[in-house]
Amino acid sequence: MRLYMYKGKPLWRATSHMQKRHIMGFVRNALGLDPPPSPDDPTPENRFHPWDVSPSPDLRERAATIRAMAKCPVTGKEINYTCPTSGIPTHHSRDAWERDNEYHKSGRPQILKKANIYEHDLRSGRPFPEFDFPLDQDFDRMVNMTNWDLFFYTRGFYSMDTEFQLAAVTKMLSYPITIGSVLHQFSPYSLNPKGPITLEGLKSLAALRYTLYPEQNRKVTSTAKNSPLRVFILGARAEAQLPGHVWKQLQFLFPETQIELHFVGHESYFDRNKREYVSSSTPIVRRVDETLTFIYHTDFFHVYHEAQDFFPYDPYNDIFFCFHPGFAAPESRENWMGKTMEALLETKCAIFTTGFNEKDLKRDIDAVESTYGKELDMLMEPVKNVFGSTKWELNDMNPQEVYQFNMYIAGFRGKRYHAIEV
Repeated sequence: MRLYMYKGKPLWRATSHMQKRHIMGFVRNALGLDPPPSPDDPTPENRFHPWDVSPSPDLRERAATIRAMAKCPVTGKEINYTCPTSGIPTHHSRDAWERDNEYHKSGRPQILKKANIYEHDLRSGRPFPEFDFPLDQDFDRMVNMTNWDLFFYTRGFYSMDTEFQLAAVTKMLSYPITIGSVLHQFSPYSLNPKGPITLEGLKSLAALRYTLYPEQNRKVTSTAKNSPLRVFILGARAEAQLPGHVWKQLQFLFPETQIELHFVGHESYFDRNKREYVSSSTPIVRRVDETLTFIYHTDFFHVYHEAQDFFPYDPYNDIFFCFHPGFAAPESRENWMGKTMEALLETKCAIFTTGFNEKDLKRDIDAVESTYGKELDMLMEPVKNVFGSTKWELNDMNPQEVYQFNMYIAGFRGKRYHAIEV
């Protein structure tokens, strides 16, 4: 289904636009109306190179890291053999590769091949017209948040006809648009039982949307409407380094709202001149424009919470996001599942978290529920994120572990009303 707008009214046309694009492209090529494709246009064939002999030094270095650090899943020995399907080192020897039936049956070689060609495309030096993002949304056009394709179309993005363009753009936009999809009045996530949003989740989102859509609440006065929306991103890393024009795509979804993005964590601020993460005893403020501000806090959230730096919290104005936090991961659980989680739940504001895959997210949610179950309400049951990245990634320490950023999402909040025994 495709949504078209005419004088502000939606018109539905039951057709597969991707199929139509490909058919029209074939016809135009056949009639000589289009120039022949450039040899620089990305294809699976011209973007495939074994990482050991890659034209990119970065990928040759990653191949060396895999050989030095990863272990063969069959023999447990070092990795010395490059999978001919994916072009990535995966096994100790050809014999081990041939004997790994689970690897071949899982379809992982093809996914690893996609990860390979996406990385080569980003380093190919080709033009990237898909990064020319649109500006303000016209008031007579409605944004459709059903999926990536309809979002791109109704926002007027460059027509992305290939998987390479989608991979490059969705990885970058997954962070702001995931936030936008949760907050938007036409969110793709509906109320239980058909959707993942719980009744408590509906209450939290209704409060936030009251602030985000002031034109619908003009008869009611509120100080919330005079304050910026505060989006706290805890454990911020790569998302804190995204350019302003990328995060501006979130603000364009709510054109009447001022937004403050608070990046919190030891890796939240990267000094490009020093080429290192830096810490600061005071917040680092960067104003993108009059409607969007970045504020970097380079310590743990509970430190600022205990100092009351963020007080008062307001469920109408404040929302928290933790992208791939690793609540249950051995290396990061101690940092999350103590003072930081207790401080988060004390805010009584909505908290949303994402995972690299379903298992990763459910493990995190189980850790939170098992530790703080009586102190929280679920707002959103774990579900596949409509606006997760489509770009496949791999873990260099375990090259058979493939994932996508923000693939699954869930939400919870500190319990507002505690049961009273009578």
